[in-house]
Amino acid sequence: MKKLVLLMAMIALVAATYAGTTLRYYNKDSKDHEFKVTTCGNHTEVKFSHSTTSSVTIQGCSDAVIMTEKGEVKVKDGDKVIISDGVVKVVDSL
Repeated sequence: MKKLVLLMAMIALVAATYAGTTLRYYNKDSKDHEFKVTTCGNHTEVKFSHSTTSSVTIQGCSDAVIMTEKGEVKVKDGDKVIISDGVVKVVDSL
């Protein structure tokens, strides 16, 4: 019984760690944007659809770095971002 409880706790911890970074975003631009992202030491890409308010989940840790042409933007799970003229900006609300 103790082994089962310990195993379940470990699974829950791993699942929480690798759940990812979920962002709520508003892309003001009339074109889609795809940016390179680093999270947990892994590299991936994330796509933001044009003229849309939506959510996107970046698989990995609860924080990530989005690489844009204008520089790097650090984000964490639950952040809200606005994309305008290809610039990603973390904001308090959409």
